Amino acid sequence: MAILAPSPTSLVFKVRRCEPQLIAPAKPTPHEFKLLSDVDDMERCQIPVTQFYRFDHSMQGKDPVIVIREALAQTLGFYYPFAGRLREGPDSKFTVECTGEGAIFIEADAGVTLDHFVDAPHPPFWFMDELLFDVPSSGEMLNCPLLLIQVTRPKCRGFIFALRFNHVMTDGIGIVQFMNAMACMWRCHTIALRLNPEDDVRLIYIVNVRDRFCPRLPAGYYGNAIVASAILTTVGKLCQNPIEYALELVKTAKTNVSEEYARSLIDLMVIKSRPRLPMVRSYIVSDLTRVRSRDVNFGWGKAVYRGLAKVFPEPNKEPINFYIPLKNSKGDNGILVPVYLQSLAMERFLKELHCMLKDQSDSNPMSKLIISSL
Repeated sequence: MAILAPSPTSLVFKVRRCEPQLIAPAKPTPHEFKLLSDVDDMERCQIPVTQFYRFDHSMQGKDPVIVIREALAQTLGFYYPFAGRLREGPDSKFTVECTGEGAIFIEADAGVTLDHFVDAPHPPFWFMDELLFDVPSSGEMLNCPLLLIQVTRPKCRGFIFALRFNHVMTDGIGIVQFMNAMACMWRCHTIALRLNPEDDVRLIYIVNVRDRFCPRLPAGYYGNAIVASAILTTVGKLCQNPIEYALELVKTAKTNVSEEYARSLIDLMVIKSRPRLPMVRSYIVSDLTRVRSRDVNFGWGKAVYRGLAKVFPEPNKEPINFYIPLKNSKGDNGILVPVYLQSLAMERFLKELHCMLKDQSDSNPMSKLIISSL
């Protein structure tokens, strides 16, 4: 079944935005410089992503704007380089100055419900500039905020979370880790309010034991070499003591892991190093089905849609095509494949694709393929 995307004018709605805010870390952070790797330095572009969340009755009375704004401040206290700014050093290489200035946050309301986005939200989002406002002078590489977040409340009491991150700082998996940390900040705070101070808490710390063997692990080993070590404490002790108390528990857990204990848990395997592949001009396909951004839960459950907000390439960058997980309103799981090609190649591709889909539809009436063409 082929379904063409709505035209740019088929969905029109108004968005009321508040003035952008700079959200600083909730606690003091070090002022220092962080060097970036050569791999980081190559990714000089901004990446927009978005998540659509429906209303959840368990969050009745909770404002997603307040929840996410507070979670952002708390998370920046731990991921404080994201609150800094990029500077240019010798040989035009970037470094992060951890200034603690903060990330941009925008509160917005939209005169539309999530049901207006047809069957299931999916790119291309012609209206994305409304849901992720490009604050003037905020999208440069140097001396600009590294994160821009907009939380939009539609009329249906769900919300739309949109984020733009500087790719120099992190990749898709890394930004999902940051988003999960934000969600965890909120959920852990609400859970802690309901816990008894004498409730036991088991802290499990993962220890890298690569340097604990005598003789050391052979060069080229890349199998598992981590083990878990647990320490028991109480909610009361964790809440009443400074952060140094938890750090000492972690140090104790790490110290408790001996070579004998590690050997009892690890099956060592040595394999030869892989040969280096030649450099070629690339046509990139990125599988986002393995980036579990839909599991980011601020309390409203899993996102209806999660993934890229835009699928077009940056200027002077190789075109990238993506596999994006998608679930429609009937609960059917599938994979969305936005494809970017030059105009002539796209025309030929669409002709071939339509022929293939027609043949498949004739032979399999139950086929459920969705085409979103530009």
